[in-house]
Amino acid sequence: MRLRTLRDLDVLERRVLLRVDFNVPMEERRIVDDSRIVAALPTLRWLLEARSAVVLATHLGRPKGQVVESLRVAPLARRLGELLGLEVAVAQGVSGELVVTAAQALRPGDLLMLENVRFDPREEANDRGFAQELAALADVYVNDAFGTAHRAHASTEGVGHLLPSAAGLLMAREYEFLSRVLAEPEPPLVAIVGGAKISTKIGVIKNLLPRVEYLLVGGAMACTLLKARGLDVGASKVEDDQLATARELLAAAGDKVVLPEDAVVAEAMTADAPHHVVAIGEIPAGAMMLDIGPATVHAFGDRLGSAGTVVWNGPLGVYELPPYRAGTEGVARRLADCGAVSIVGGGDLAAALAELGLTGQITHVSTGGGATLEFLEGKELPGIKVLMTEDGA
Repeated sequence: MRLRTLRDLDVLERRVLLRVDFNVPMEERRIVDDSRIVAALPTLRWLLEARSAVVLATHLGRPKGQVVESLRVAPLARRLGELLGLEVAVAQGVSGELVVTAAQALRPGDLLMLENVRFDPREEANDRGFAQELAALADVYVNDAFGTAHRAHASTEGVGHLLPSAAGLLMAREYEFLSRVLAEPEPPLVAIVGGAKISTKIGVIKNLLPRVEYLLVGGAMACTLLKARGLDVGASKVEDDQLATARELLAAAGDKVVLPEDAVVAEAMTADAPHHVVAIGEIPAGAMMLDIGPATVHAFGDRLGSAGTVVWNGPLGVYELPPYRAGTEGVARRLADCGAVSIVGGGDLAAALAELGLTGQITHVSTGGGATLEFLEGKELPGIKVLMTEDGA
């Protein structure tokens, strides 16, 4: 099986329903980070060069099937128009007569953005009737929303059964790089896993362990593994209900798992709390681990130095607080310099790389959060499955 791409789809002067993921962070109707919009520009430019008329569909936030004024898409359309230098009209709804009329009136090169698709409760229910209403707006369907590919919704999966369909350039790039990690990485493969909860990463760890030379673990989830090894982690966040699973993972992994050697600790998770570096095993009773320490950054960096491919998901400390950023930043700089094929996933990490000016030194920064995790777990993603075809077809 292979993924159908834009090269397999006739889009010349046709109406295209393009599912994008413009679920960007907002503050008071202002876009804080437009990177997901920027990521969709190559596909949009491809379609515009083909004189397609494009109907864009996206969600924003979690309106739960209700119209929420603060989650309307007008700011998204305005920003997209600024980036393209074109007008992007906003439809008066997600479906219905007015939307159909607006879509049918589109001329080659026109852009129309539907209102937030999650305003309609049928979207998340993957209702076939709603998928049919969306399909009626266009001749072909392109899905460029990798960040929602793990959701079987009407606009991400249902409509793919009803129109000639293909992956956009972003979706295809995500699929290419993440597939390479699982199927044919440049050896040796090193994985870095961070974040708060080991329970959310167990599937990824189990799927990657047979493939990696090293699995470097940071973040609060490392505390559960450290405690499973019998080490005292003070007041650090630990998932006690996952200790048995953690012991099983460590036993199966042998010396592949590399845990922190030192940590930045404090008695409160605040920016102004007194903090200092201690060796693992010497964390004071009332203190919690909030970042990996410099010795760990060095140890992780040594493993990266010999890597052919590196995949990284999740920050290694409480990155949103400045005193606990050094670990993530230090490893990011080592990764940028190591020369390996590098794939980084997760919004927090993407933001960190952008702040450090390192994005251009990473081979691929994934736009997916949950989708990236589920892909690396080896799960089948509905939004990708519907775009697959037999080899040679």
